[in-house]
Amino acid sequence: MARRLKGASSADTRSAILDLIRSSGQISRIELSEQSGLTEATISKIVRALIVGGLVIEAGYAESTGGKRPVLLELNTASRFALGVSLDYARISLVLCDINGTALHSHAIKGAGRSKPQTVIDRVAREIGRFCDKYAVARTDIIGVGVSGAGRLDASGGVLRSSRQTGEWEEFAIEAALNEATGLPVILENDANCAALGEFWSGRVSTSHDFATIYMATGIGCGLVVNGDVYRGASSNAGEIGHVPLDPDGPECFCGSRGCLEVLATPAAVVRAARARTALWKRLELHDAEGEDVRTSFATIATAAVSGDADAHSLIAQSARYLASAVLGLTNIFDLDRIFLAGPGFATAGPIYLETVRDVLGRLAFMRMVHPVSVEMGETGPGAAARGAASVVLHSNLTPHHVRG
Repeated sequence: MARRLKGASSADTRSAILDLIRSSGQISRIELSEQSGLTEATISKIVRALIVGGLVIEAGYAESTGGKRPVLLELNTASRFALGVSLDYARISLVLCDINGTALHSHAIKGAGRSKPQTVIDRVAREIGRFCDKYAVARTDIIGVGVSGAGRLDASGGVLRSSRQTGEWEEFAIEAALNEATGLPVILENDANCAALGEFWSGRVSTSHDFATIYMATGIGCGLVVNGDVYRGASSNAGEIGHVPLDPDGPECFCGSRGCLEVLATPAAVVRAARARTALWKRLELHDAEGEDVRTSFATIATAAVSGDADAHSLIAQSARYLASAVLGLTNIFDLDRIFLAGPGFATAGPIYLETVRDVLGRLAFMRMVHPVSVEMGETGPGAAARGAASVVLHSNLTPHHVRG
């Protein structure tokens, strides 16, 4: 960190010190000076401003090492809040987080379905108002609203392209509409990036550690965190692992290619494969539909798989092998040593995916003789993307030194 702070602006320096306090849990001014390379006088000045601003509090004393007992600092978690919203066909999740990224309250409402975008946004805005009233959170204490959605972002970052919900979302400016409806700052982000920043902000990964989060819900995406921020690529759309073609003669994907991970391994792909197995389809009482029904059918197959049903297990295992192949390529390209599997798609059959990906990377990762690749489960609950969306707001506002323009 010392090298990174050389020549940094005062805002970036303040941001970096706040991040050190956040990631440490509790830390003294002396330790901040040692870890940042800044003088104790500079640290004292920055800490004083953070305390006056209500972001940091003094929280007791560390053990004495021969002189005065150092005062410990920690985030004032009750000072600010962030809201996360996950926009989804089947359900919309809302999560209220404190500035440490801890989820305080969550709620789910009916999904977007085929409703018009403005109708959905108005409904979300009303729910945000009820949410704040219910938990007595003042609007002035909310840093902003993070919105998670599937699809690629346009150049402005405020519109989700390639939405498969309805064509009307293609041109709809989500950020501007929700900002107008709530009066709060709004940041729109891809769901996989949200999940990745959620893992980072939770403190599970240090600032200096690069990693990837594979997020599976309806589709499959990847969030890459490099040097403490999401790696975005030329148009903020890096990480579309779902559109890595694995079989050039495979089924056609909606993106125009063939044999993409998206059409081979997603919940919908597993349900389609199950349809061809008549006995399994009838035994599990599966049915054709979209949105929540696909997830319900996939969950039924996943439950059967982990319960020992051989046919169901073979379908999940096939999906897991396709996923592992794509993750292997990602790992080799970026020389990663840590992967998280997150999102509701892994909620039930996560252990099967985890075992398969670990096995493939352990045997085939190009750098396996240099370093192991850790594969862990991330957050798999229905609110994972919403909590991550709140983390995007915290990340952008409280630690902007990480955020690359």
